[in-house]
Amino acid sequence: MKQDIIVRIVLQKPTEGVDFGLQKGSGHPYETIQLQQALAQDIRFECSVTVKGDRQKDEKPGFFGPFVQGSPPEKFIYIDIGTYAGQTESIWGRRLKVPLRGITWDTIEEVITSSDLVLETQVPGSGKDGSPACATVKPFGGWKINKLNAYM
Repeated sequence: MKQDIIVRIVLQKPTEGVDFGLQKGSGHPYETIQLQQALAQDIRFECSVTVKGDRQKDEKPGFFGPFVQGSPPEKFIYIDIGTYAGQTESIWGRRLKVPLRGITWDTIEEVITSSDLVLETQVPGSGKDGSPACATVKPFGGWKINKLNAYM
């Protein structure tokens, strides 16, 4: 099986005045897209991820594409923050890793049966001290199925 699905990442209460963007590509020649400056509300990012594998042979689905980083079994998506997102005057230069773990074949099959479903996760956009969240999201609440035109 090879199928593209839409994933949505909602950053809850990101640090105001800081730029956030979705990283496309890896290494030095990456590109930051869907650039948004945090104001007083949550921000969200959507991208397409390719799912590969055979349910009969593979315990977990494999994830690929220009937004997918890392190697199995810990694939993830980067959110670029501050200078990493091109905001040269920012005091912040960080990345947030949003893991692609906990997604089952049942979940994938449900999403691909309808063109109006996405996989969505909500993650903190800032730490306890108010600075932008960074590193791997902890604790990670996982992925849920939602409508394309709505978010949790």
